[in-house]
Amino acid sequence: MGIFMVVCLLSLFYSFFCIWKLILQRRDQCCYLLGYECYKATEDRKLGVEACVNIILRNRNLGLEEYRYLLKSMVNSGLGGETYGPKNIIAAREESPSLSDAISEMDDVFSSALDKLFAKTGVSPSDIDILVVNVSLFSPAPSLTARIINRYKMREDVKAFNLSGMGCSASIVAIDLVKHLFKTNKNAYAVVVSTESIGPNWYSGKEQPMMLTNCLYRSGGCSMLFTNKAALKDSALLKLKCILRTHLGSSNEAYGCSIQVEDDHGHRGFRLTKHIKAVATQALTINLQTLLPRILPLRELLRYAIPTHPFYKTINGNIEEKKVRLNLKTGVDHFGIPPTERAVIDGIGKSLGLSDYDLEPARTALHRFGNTSTGGLWYVLGYMEAKKRLKKGDKILMISFGAGYECNSCVWEVMSNLEDENVWKDCIHSYPAKYTVNPLAEKCSWLNDERLSFVKFDDVKHNLQQQIL
Repeated sequence: MGIFMVVCLLSLFYSFFCIWKLILQRRDQCCYLLGYECYKATEDRKLGVEACVNIILRNRNLGLEEYRYLLKSMVNSGLGGETYGPKNIIAAREESPSLSDAISEMDDVFSSALDKLFAKTGVSPSDIDILVVNVSLFSPAPSLTARIINRYKMREDVKAFNLSGMGCSASIVAIDLVKHLFKTNKNAYAVVVSTESIGPNWYSGKEQPMMLTNCLYRSGGCSMLFTNKAALKDSALLKLKCILRTHLGSSNEAYGCSIQVEDDHGHRGFRLTKHIKAVATQALTINLQTLLPRILPLRELLRYAIPTHPFYKTINGNIEEKKVRLNLKTGVDHFGIPPTERAVIDGIGKSLGLSDYDLEPARTALHRFGNTSTGGLWYVLGYMEAKKRLKKGDKILMISFGAGYECNSCVWEVMSNLEDENVWKDCIHSYPAKYTVNPLAEKCSWLNDERLSFVKFDDVKHNLQQQIL
């Protein structure tokens, strides 16, 4: 009897030990966002109507149809007239960028976003344990992480990671990396810097699927500070609830639908093929099929599952079948849609059943700052905060797409009422704008006139310059 009691007590003690260990592990896996800073370029780098047209007219490889395509794409993109471009493009050196141009572009983002981040949070660069930098199209040696470590004189034992080639979704990839590193690094601080190299990757050819990136991508970026210190919970802005990555790179069609290549004349650029819409839809569907059961309440999952079950359809075969859609708003309060292009934002909104209110942050971020690639989601978050939408306990779903082809998503919980106007401070009261039509729409409507086919191309260019300038 005594041995039996000892065995029972040992078993009970071991069970409690395992449960307590799991609780500690769960606690240590917390990932809190303490602060973030979006990059805003100087006023002399704004790409207004005049600047955009000048850049287009400088490309000597284009004919009338290419000009039409570019201008139509710009008009329909959803971008406004206050986005920012790299210095070398503003200075008309897009066809011959130098290494110093590329490094200078990165330094501008790093110095601005990180200086403000450290100042706002009060955390010193010497306190940083983990540093992750993601820039897809530029990977010099020494690495960009080494450049930041040198600038801020970080500790010798800082764990540095440099991510390249991950596309527009690299920001969430970096956060996923930080989350896993937190499992083996207790009470740590982590900094993530997300931006893209635009200046050296301007496309100077005339292949239409590759010209589109020139119309959409603009200068931007973001720095973020994370920690797994439980003691700093009350100081956190957001808490990471879950993160999920979907990669379709095993499919040749998915792999090649968003890819950096050279055209037939040797001009390097980024090609977006006609398959990208179908691939993105597939990646998003697979991602959400795994994510939604984790974040939606059981009642909503049952409401969707029962009418769509084969048995239910069998016993109600004579009843007209109704389309059933999951209501994401039962588990999510705000949606971080990537500000890539107006048609993409509208398509995602339609497929997820979102309202104009839900899509407003993405549309506005695209209009004001353009497609800033991997930093785009944080301009969207900044808009939500500046508009005082984010209340304690709210859930935010972020979705991103990237070359590979990837669809990554994460869910955040708001830890306190957020209302910092951040990078939106100078213009937040102007949004949402009643009319967000690109200024080129009015001035270039004559380009749709088919009679231009009988006019000399030089006359068309001259007319365009007179209209705009």
